[in-house]
Amino acid sequence: MKVIFQQDVKGKGKKGEVKEVSEGYARNYLFPNNLAVEATKGNLKSLEQQKKAEEKKAKKQLEEAKQLKEKLEKEKIEIKAKAGDGGRLFGAVSTKQIADILKKKGFTVDKRKIELEEPIRSLGVTKTPIKLHPEVTATVDIHVIEDK
Repeated sequence: MKVIFQQDVKGKGKKGEVKEVSEGYARNYLFPNNLAVEATKGNLKSLEQQKKAEEKKAKKQLEEAKQLKEKLEKEKIEIKAKAGDGGRLFGAVSTKQIADILKKKGFTVDKRKIELEEPIRSLGVTKTPIKLHPEVTATVDIHVIEDK
């Protein structure tokens, strides 16, 4: 019996897949637990429409990420921090501080998307990658200046 999986089922199939399973397994386990539906013409057609809608949504998210990348790369981000001799900071500039400053400028970026290998510990400009989308990464210049 052909079924369309509504959820991931370990060892059998992923959500949205059409697979052949035994009739007893489908009727006694998959259908009662809402893990799959029978692969009728109507259900297959609605699956196709769902896939098209998801593709459209993914394209829109990619476009939005590209636009955000352009805007972010034009921004100049300055962070004031107390520093000692030789430009070493007392403490460090973390991803949370960068995310807060971006939020004040009107950009909503999750601090976990900011890819700092380690916190910024010195004055000057640091190129910081921000992962906006699996395919789009913006590189932002973070300028750390001394707070007097």
